[in-house]
Amino acid sequence: DRESMKSEDLLKRDFHANAPLEKCITDITEIPASNGKLYVSATFDCFDLSVLGLAMEITMKADLCVHTLENALTAYPALEGAVIHSDRGRQYTSETYRQAIRENHIHQSMNSAGGRCHDNARCESMWARMKTELLYDRYDTKQMTVEDLKVLIWRYFLSYWNNRRICSANGGLPPMIKRRQYYEA
Repeated sequence: DRESMKSEDLLKRDFHANAPLEKCITDITEIPASNGKLYVSATFDCFDLSVLGLAMEITMKADLCVHTLENALTAYPALEGAVIHSDRGRQYTSETYRQAIRENHIHQSMNSAGGRCHDNARCESMWARMKTELLYDRYDTKQMTVEDLKVLIWRYFLSYWNNRRICSANGGLPPMIKRRQYYEA
């Protein structure tokens, strides 16, 4: 019963947050490699667009999303109590993921209807930026192994994206600079 697995849309396309770790978005993207496909899952903070958690696997199962959540909670324990918004993919409606959400007192939010990319537009935009800046016209991912892609993507998000990439939504500041300024104020 897909209706019973659906969570309310708590964000309603409002991807703005006044403080870190209040509202987050999460999604999965697929990248072809020479030896299969790489599925990348990330949790982004709506406050400064930082990557809070990242996980990569060769299968697109609920465990991938749970690992992303665990990685975000390891780095940011104060994430407990936040809202995490996703699409209504079966990974996010699975009992495995929902249990992890409940155990960590996180409020689950989902697209209002299946197949509506606008309800998670901010996350879709993040994937488009990553692929445009990192992959398109720079690498032929089908000539790279899954392991090579993992290293490239890990470095991109956790080193470049969070710490050096300027972001117009942050007033031209990288995510971690905006976050630091918030806490200093």
